[in-house]
Amino acid sequence: MKIYTKTGDLGQTSLFSGKRVPKHHMRVESYGNVDELNAFLGLLRDQITDAALKAFLLNIQHQLFVIGSHLAFEPDASAKNKRLAAQIPRLEAVEIEKLETEIDRMQAALPKMTHFILPGGHPVVSSCHVARSVCRRAERSVTQLYETEAGDPNLLIYLNRLSDYLFVLCRFLSQLLQVPEIKWIPNA
Repeated sequence: MKIYTKTGDLGQTSLFSGKRVPKHHMRVESYGNVDELNAFLGLLRDQITDAALKAFLLNIQHQLFVIGSHLAFEPDASAKNKRLAAQIPRLEAVEIEKLETEIDRMQAALPKMTHFILPGGHPVVSSCHVARSVCRRAERSVTQLYETEAGDPNLLIYLNRLSDYLFVLCRFLSQLLQVPEIKWIPNA
């Protein structure tokens, strides 16, 4: 299989159904942001030594591929599209619950937050903050897509909860690495 097809040389790409759209189409922007988030999570996972945390991040990466598959698919009523839609795995609500359970577990071990926290302190923590902010961008783009096109609400819920998870993970990693959180104190 050739990597380059030359079919995108004029600024168009194919959705999962085969439909051609501009590369700046909101659907492409949405799954592109999810793909970028997945890449940053891979970078973060590569920097972490805890096996359980690495496994949890790997599962998140798998769920992001599920989300990307849904975003790359433009639903319609055709028989072909219905067959294609049946091939896409569902994002199950249990995956959202897993994020919530992990958030609660980590947060129980953290001191109460009294200020906003500036990103940084350690390369691993900084990588996590980058992933968190890219997650928020992905969520915004999916929200924009869903203003004009129907989609699975679990995708948005998952991305919203994932950004919460990543924020708490930033704090948890700071504690594990014994680096102080940098509080944002206005006019300091």
